[in-house]
Amino acid sequence: MTTSPPASRLQRADGALQLRFAAGDGAATRLTDLYQSDPCRALLPAPDPGEPLTAVLITTAGGLTGGDRLQLSVAVEAGADALCTPQAAEKIYRSADAGAATIELALTVGAGAALEWLPQEMILFDGARLDRRVTMTVAEDARLLAGDITVFGRTARGERFASGSLFDRWQVRRDGRLVWTDAARLDGETIALLDHPAGFAGAVAQALLLYQAPDAAAARDRLRSLDLAEPGCHWGGSVIDGLLLVRLLDSDAARLRRVFARLWSTLRPGLGRKPAMPRLWKF
Repeated sequence: MTTSPPASRLQRADGALQLRFAAGDGAATRLTDLYQSDPCRALLPAPDPGEPLTAVLITTAGGLTGGDRLQLSVAVEAGADALCTPQAAEKIYRSADAGAATIELALTVGAGAALEWLPQEMILFDGARLDRRVTMTVAEDARLLAGDITVFGRTARGERFASGSLFDRWQVRRDGRLVWTDAARLDGETIALLDHPAGFAGAVAQALLLYQAPDAAAARDRLRSLDLAEPGCHWGGSVIDGLLLVRLLDSDAARLRRVFARLWSTLRPGLGRKPAMPRLWKF
């Protein structure tokens, strides 16, 4: 009599990263709390002139797949100023089973504080499964510039996100009150939804910019006055209860990235930054 060997258990990532920034002497921002567990890491390079204290976020696993979990938390206390950006694009690989990779992100910005959460691309491989939940909590006079870029498939290889699942929920709360929430779900044969005229209309990439600041309406008007000269990229911006929301869709991921950078650069002065992308983001 023979018995089958037990099924092997795949190793799963279960990482966490917690960052807390506070205003120090002379209003200079300092890192007051750092907790990190594999595969999450944070580096704090010397910022370029005119840039705030910067944290570069790294996922040492090289990507996520079904069953992996990341819990990320960034808090900027009253009067502090910080910039957080990933080192490279995040890859969500094909899930080997029915499980989904999960990402939970919490951003908190205190009174008179500023946080720039600048994304790189998140690439959904064909067959990937992802559950992401983003919660942003801000004070009335806080300034927050946060965004996301999602690419549906490895477009450079001609691959599309033809099947899999994505659940993506975002929420913004201001002084304890829900200001905006949005959730998107793609499941099963996702290509039909991506190509449908009432869905993503054939787009291979989407992007989101959120700008919370007292001058949100004026910032929207500045964006609308731009001459982007990128006719294949479709974007629009609206102000909802003092929150500027900008969305982009494009059938070319590289072109979307260029337009995203122009829009983002235009909004950066509202946080006291130069109207240009940080050097770390360009390479």
